[in-house]
Order: sequence, then structure tokens, then C-alpha cells
Amino acid sequence: MKVGLGYDVHRLVEDRKLILGGIEIPHEKGLLGHSDADVLLHAIKDAILGAAALGDIGKHFPDTNEKYKDADSLKLLEEVTNLINKKGYMVNNIDATIIAEKPKMAPYIEIMRENIARVLDVSVEQVNIKATTTEGLGFVGSGEGIAAQAIASIVIK
Repeated sequence: MKVGLGYDVHRLVEDRKLILGGIEIPHEKGLLGHSDADVLLHAIKDAILGAAALGDIGKHFPDTNEKYKDADSLKLLEEVTNLINKKGYMVNNIDATIIAEKPKMAPYIEIMRENIARVLDVSVEQVNIKATTTEGLGFVGSGEGIAAQAIASIVIK
């Protein structure tokens, strides 16, 4: 078994959709980024790539490439899954944390888990997502951004 760690953060801005875990969440602001800025999926992709020693999402999906402008992070997660499958690996487990003051994530977590499990071709029981706040501290607490952390384990098929 191999293990990788991922982390991502994006700024919250007006006139953008808030996409997390592949779903649109109603909120007055969205995350700024070259792609859909889904911090949760970005952290998960980095964790999986790290476990397979394949670099990071910047290497595979650079923000200098217009092909990835407004890209759907679920589709990019599918590409990451294909990359590790070609190396003979499959995802064993994902554990991720969304760090956001608002909005509340609890109503959306099960749908996120289902989306991620479907794309990774694993059971929902192999994908865990949690959410926490920073109790008003820092850029997350002041509503300036959202962060996510993830750890992934992969095994030989």
C-alpha cells in the first residue's frame, strides 16, 4: 500500500459558482481558479497522484493550458484514476476534510462521497469526507477562502 497527501485552497469571490465534490452548492460566492476550483477534488487528486509518485495536479493539468479553463474536476479525477490504473494501482481509501466557515457542508457530503466513489470506481465506504470550520480564525474564518486536505491510499490491482 502507498499513501499520499493533498492540500488545496482557493479564494472565494463574487460571480462564481461554488463547486465542491463535483456538485454546485448554493452560496453567494464561489471559488476562484482556472478550472472549476473544486478544492476538495483538487486535494484528493493531489493525494492520489502523490501516493503513486506521479507529481501533482499542476504537472498534469497546468493552469497555463487553456484546455483546463473551467474544467470539471470530476473529469480530471477520472483522468487521475486512469493514470494510476495504467501504473497498476487502484484507490483503496480516501479521507478528506473541507475547511470552510460557510456554507454548512453536512447536507452535501453524501452526494460528494457518491460522486467521488463513482469516478474512482470504488464503494462509497472507501470515501470519507468531513467538514470543519476554523472558528472564525484566519482567511477561512473571515470568509475569504475555502481549503481542503485529503489522504489517499492506493494498492496494486
